[in-house]
Amino acid sequence: MITSKQRAELRAKANELDTTLMVGKEGVTDALVEELDRQLEARELVKGKVLETALMSAREVSDQLCEALHAEGIQCVGNKFVVWRHSETLAKKTGTAKAKIKVNPVRAGAQKRRAAAKAERERKNEYFKQTAIELAKQRRRAEQDGEK
Repeated sequence: MITSKQRAELRAKANELDTTLMVGKEGVTDALVEELDRQLEARELVKGKVLETALMSAREVSDQLCEALHAEGIQCVGNKFVVWRHSETLAKKTGTAKAKIKVNPVRAGAQKRRAAAKAERERKNEYFKQTAIELAKQRRRAEQDGEK
C-alpha cells in the first residue's frame, strides 16, 4: 500500500508517459496481463488506454489488472489509467531501493492514545449497559412479586 504523497508523485511522473497498453474489445485477457507484467518489470509505471469497443470502464480494467498482478492503481481519468508496481529488477539496475515508509512518532503516539481512550469508553459503556440490564431485571422481578 502506498501513501497519498507517493501516489501524487507517481501521478506527476505519469503525465509525461506515453500510453503503452491498449485494451480492446476482448477486455482483460491473459495476453494483456502478461504484457502488463513485462512492462511493470521494465518500468514500474505504465499508462494504459481503454478503447471504446472494450465495453468496460478504465476503472474496471485497472481494478482487474491490479488484482491479477498485485499492483497499485494510481489514476483513472476518462478512458486512461495508470498502474504501478515495485520492480526488483529495475531497482537492481538503477541501484535504488524500495522507499521505506516513514513513521511519525508523534502521530503514532496520538493514535495509540486515541485507541486506548476508545477502548476505555467501550469498556465503560459495556459496564453501564450490563448494569442497566441487571436493574431492569430486578425491577421486573419486584413487580412480579408485588402482583402475587
